[in-house]
Amino acid sequence: MNYIALTMLMGDRGKYLGIVMGLTFASLIMTQQPAIFLGLMTRSYSFISDVGLPDIWVMDPKVQFIDDIKPMQDTELYRVRGVSGVAWAVPLYKGLIKARLYDGTFQTCNLIGLDDATLIGGPPVMLTGRLEDLRRSDGIIVDIEGATTKLAKAPAQDGKPVPLTIGDTLELNDRRAIVVGIAKTTRTFQSQPVLYTTYNRALQYAPRERKLLSFVLVKAKPGQNIGELTRRIRESTGLAAYTQREFQTLTYDYFMKNTGIPINFGISVALGFIVGAAIAGQTFYNFTLENLRQFGVLKAMGASNGVLLRMILLQALLVGSIGYGMGVGLTALFGFVMRNTILAFKFPWQLLMFSGAGITLICMFAALLSIRKVIKLEPAVVFKG
Repeated sequence: MNYIALTMLMGDRGKYLGIVMGLTFASLIMTQQPAIFLGLMTRSYSFISDVGLPDIWVMDPKVQFIDDIKPMQDTELYRVRGVSGVAWAVPLYKGLIKARLYDGTFQTCNLIGLDDATLIGGPPVMLTGRLEDLRRSDGIIVDIEGATTKLAKAPAQDGKPVPLTIGDTLELNDRRAIVVGIAKTTRTFQSQPVLYTTYNRALQYAPRERKLLSFVLVKAKPGQNIGELTRRIRESTGLAAYTQREFQTLTYDYFMKNTGIPINFGISVALGFIVGAAIAGQTFYNFTLENLRQFGVLKAMGASNGVLLRMILLQALLVGSIGYGMGVGLTALFGFVMRNTILAFKFPWQLLMFSGAGITLICMFAALLSIRKVIKLEPAVVFKG
């Protein structure tokens, strides 16, 4: 019976390919769009992930996400250091600054100021130069994406921009900045170039304000409970204190609640599911109608409804598996091709489960439409016409 079911399914190549293509499209949309969505949301807190050494981030209580900078007074650093259980606490400056390029144009950049003594919070990977070179006069480190694209020098004779290299200079707030290293960082949500320098030099580059301390990075003493220390910092200083995971969640939740990103991608996934279900369901149902005589013959020969049910489920399982595999494969290929572009893309294994569940529902819907017609079928239909 299985062989007969597969022969019936593949007998009409047009309808067979139509069902498979519909499920492939649905699988592709339900996998690709969430992968792009997850990539975007991961970028929203990528800077927090790159700064992996501190246990706790301390900031103004009104901060809503990583880029919502509300500066504090420098004296807050010493108050945090005085809390019991703190091994060390260092300042971090984070803000936006306009860099004047070689051709006179301006580019907005993220400026990161690291503690002068320890340089904690620096880029995760150095490609050229050393992190310690930031202590050189006017030294800055530029992320590789910014150095090769938005901050690149004027095009050469072949028309391609010349990437920044060690020794090149920029102008930040009318002050000279010399590139002493190129680093690899995780792309941020805005995909702006990232510049690293020392904390005191960042305060010189930054526009003058009464308060300039963005964050305090805290490391707990060995054996100290992180949650307890976080609560103690809040009570002692009146500032907000979050573990790295809590700060990532705070940033993630802000973008989820206050932007249209989830709705836009949710609509795309829903449309993919609906279109896939409509194409597969209608085509599979038409396929069943055209094969009612064959099902009637099988019933007349003694095949039970249970046997016919298993045949239809086998047909749905086959086209569902092929469509799902092709859709997931195309998504993986898409991610591979776009790996070095600005496009955000993250493909965890959970997405395979999500799209697999969606394709299963579509196949169940298509099979139910056909099963209902076959179960009500009378064997006498064979002798009509």
